[in-house]
Amino acid sequence: SLYVSEYFSQSAQKLSFYSWYGNAKLFHFRVPEDTVLLRWLLQASRGKGPECTNMEITVHFRYGAPPVINPLGTDFPANATVRPSYSISITLSSAVQNTTFVNVTTPAAGDWFIAAHLPEAAGRIEVKGFSTPCPYMFQADMFVLRLADMPVLEPGVATPQTIVSPAKALHVKVFVPKHTAVMRLELRNCVTSEQKACAVRVVLGSITLPQSFQRIITCVGKVNCSLALDSPPWEKWLQIMVESLGAANASVSVEMLASFRACRPGSTSSFLNFSSLNQSQTGPRPGSAGAAGSPALSTGETSRNASDQRSFCLQNQPVVREDLDVVSVRYRLLNGPSVPVNSLSPTLLLLNLNTGMDSGGSLVVNLLLNKTSVSLANATVVACVSAASPVLSLNATHNCSTAFFQGYPLRVSTSSPEAMLIVLYPQTDDWFLSLQLICPKGQGECNAAEAKVTVFAYLTPCFNDCGPYGQCSLLRRHGYLYAGCSCKAGWGGWSCTDVTKAQSVSAQNLATLLLTLSNLMFLPAIAVAVYRYYLVEASVYTYTMFFSTFYHACDQPGVAVMCIMNYDTLQYCDFLGSVVSIWVTILCMSRVKKILKYVLFVLGTLLIAMSLQLDRRGVWNMMGPCLFALVIMIAAWVYHGAKRRHCYPPSWKRWVFYLLPGITLAFIAISVYAFMETNENYYYTHSIWHVLVASSVAFLLPPRDKHKKPWAWSQKLTCRYQICQNDREELYAVT
Repeated sequence: SLYVSEYFSQSAQKLSFYSWYGNAKLFHFRVPEDTVLLRWLLQASRGKGPECTNMEITVHFRYGAPPVINPLGTDFPANATVRPSYSISITLSSAVQNTTFVNVTTPAAGDWFIAAHLPEAAGRIEVKGFSTPCPYMFQADMFVLRLADMPVLEPGVATPQTIVSPAKALHVKVFVPKHTAVMRLELRNCVTSEQKACAVRVVLGSITLPQSFQRIITCVGKVNCSLALDSPPWEKWLQIMVESLGAANASVSVEMLASFRACRPGSTSSFLNFSSLNQSQTGPRPGSAGAAGSPALSTGETSRNASDQRSFCLQNQPVVREDLDVVSVRYRLLNGPSVPVNSLSPTLLLLNLNTGMDSGGSLVVNLLLNKTSVSLANATVVACVSAASPVLSLNATHNCSTAFFQGYPLRVSTSSPEAMLIVLYPQTDDWFLSLQLICPKGQGECNAAEAKVTVFAYLTPCFNDCGPYGQCSLLRRHGYLYAGCSCKAGWGGWSCTDVTKAQSVSAQNLATLLLTLSNLMFLPAIAVAVYRYYLVEASVYTYTMFFSTFYHACDQPGVAVMCIMNYDTLQYCDFLGSVVSIWVTILCMSRVKKILKYVLFVLGTLLIAMSLQLDRRGVWNMMGPCLFALVIMIAAWVYHGAKRRHCYPPSWKRWVFYLLPGITLAFIAISVYAFMETNENYYYTHSIWHVLVASSVAFLLPPRDKHKKPWAWSQKLTCRYQICQNDREELYAVT
């Protein structure tokens, strides 16, 4: 045999602490056909700084679709099927780097996914630039060993094969055609080189994680062995491995025969009903009140179909796949949303999910039984959703499983007429929905009965669009797209349905009121600025108060939300007003000449607007203007002090009752903003930030110029007579 080794690598990614699926870093590989050994090389590393500590990295594996993970232990939506992913842990302790190998023998060909993440996030809100997080890097490489000349078994032809030694297994493959009901594998004339009965171990199928359904038979002391597989995967290569269990120096010769029993499919229509297709396209959507089906079949055709049902092992229903958007597909039945279901043969619907871009969403199947269509009150319609091949024996075993896949069962009856199934991240494959009518007293009483079941099937990025307390985000890894829910207001879970830590409506209203009404503390600062003739500064504070109020009203999750304009616009105006308020306050304290002050106002505002457009959350967007304004203020104060030969500001009362309280409030506000805010306490810590900053502004604004008198409103308003004051100085000539 000729073995070929191949190597696939992807760039390293920086890991994140886990709070939702978007924090998990995804790696997407494709395993080629005829692969007999797969080896993952997992490399994890961390930085060398003092902020780097021991860390545990969790790595998940899955075949066919991204892993469905639940590190936080939250709830999944009702009717969702969850099968735990295969995962390992990598610990970074004293070593800066850790290398781990994971081997998979006879892996399934196709898409494989790896997801890696750090433990649960602490929930602390870190200001960008205040702290340096430790970088944790992860990289996954894939080595494959595939057989270049794997022997092929022809159906119905006994093929002689030889197992040279126990150390070297025999690998063969056979193609399973469509509509195969049963596959039978036989081992004939299995003898060793010593002409004794052989001892071999036969493994059918490939390994798929997290669950693997390989079929294994062991033939010890037998010349002939056989194994039958119900519903093998259609239109795929099935890999078979035979290992010798005998002596090390003894070879084994055997004849292998693969045979298939086909399932004759029937269909409710012999041609594509274009009139039905056009009608469903121009008419209402399936599921709406006016959904129309296809024209009814004639009486003769109906009776002919009923007589032919016994000769078919399944009834096909034509289904059209309609691509709506990215990871968004709707399946429409050409003969109407209702399908007939009987007890003689299962009704089969094909749900095509094999494009390679469908595994990043959620497959939703909804069944609704028409109660008036069932002649037997105790009859039940049993359904099964499976991948790769359908279940063809629902009436006999009531088991929803195929040869290598455990399906998802559904059941509707007159007492429970509706059933729903949600498959999270369905693997890339052809999916099948099988339906059959079951009677509790036996199939004899169901032969003449028929039920009508309305089927709604669709693929959506996020089930229920993540609900009112979540946001559906489309994620990307290179060219692969998948979706995840980011939850708010304490809600959690895969689709934001977990209410364990959810905020009540009253708590949401309280948070909104605190974050918005706390901005009214700018009113004293505005009043002080107006009283002291700082009208430009008062205008800036008014702008900041307005946009901060409505930004936080729009930023809230849940129901307590009000947006007067685009969210991004409100956020930008809030950040701009906050930084410009600090800028004009410090420049006002510097007491520079008015013309210079207003020039600095305009230039600083333009530069701040530019920097916020580049990086809105960068710490230097706030610290840079503050430090520059402080340098100007200190230089101006030093100049005034040197000119007057006295400390500036000269009054100790100004220092004790205004400057020191204002500076203290400002430092406390910065400490709360930078080091105390978390996701849980944000609504009151950020409200405290609003109150402290606005209060510090009222204390820090300098007194008005001495030559300006307070606003005299009685003198500004004229009524009949105006009191005039002559400030002209009289000059007298002295002789």
